[in-house]
Amino acid sequence: MLDLPFSNQEFAARLSKTRVEMAARGLDAIFVTDPSNMAWLTGYDGWSFYVHQGVLLSQDGEPIWWGRAMDAAGAQRTTYLNHENIAGYDDTYVQNPTKHPMEDLSKLIAARGLAHGRIGFEMDNYYFTASAFLSLQQNLKSVQFIDVTGLVNWQRAVKSPTEIDYMRRAAR
Repeated sequence: MLDLPFSNQEFAARLSKTRVEMAARGLDAIFVTDPSNMAWLTGYDGWSFYVHQGVLLSQDGEPIWWGRAMDAAGAQRTTYLNHENIAGYDDTYVQNPTKHPMEDLSKLIAARGLAHGRIGFEMDNYYFTASAFLSLQQNLKSVQFIDVTGLVNWQRAVKSPTEIDYMRRAAR
């Protein structure tokens, strides 16, 4: 049993807030790459953001953490996610000019039934590169790509009672 700083109910409320905004924008899913947004949605706390990683959130079910396979153990230890919702790509994708990690993400998106959906991406984010976008476009030709930069950030703006309590403790 993991000892996470927030309860499952807290994470469920965060997912609900985010999904309400996703529905308002007509989105089937979002792919979040900002480390603070990944942590807010799942608890993921890893320093592996120098390689491609993110959280795929659709309108139902648990989010999926996706990243380099060797970092999946960190996701298993810092998130509430069931292990089947932690997906890793192999190291042959890292710094390989002939293939891109987003090829693997594209397969995951298709396997989850989202290959024809409206998917939001944090397009103006340090952790989402032009080559990542081009790879996704090439491999997911029927996806409508929507810029959702800031979508999760705005959900984070209104703090929960637990977050306020932690902030007060830190201030003391």
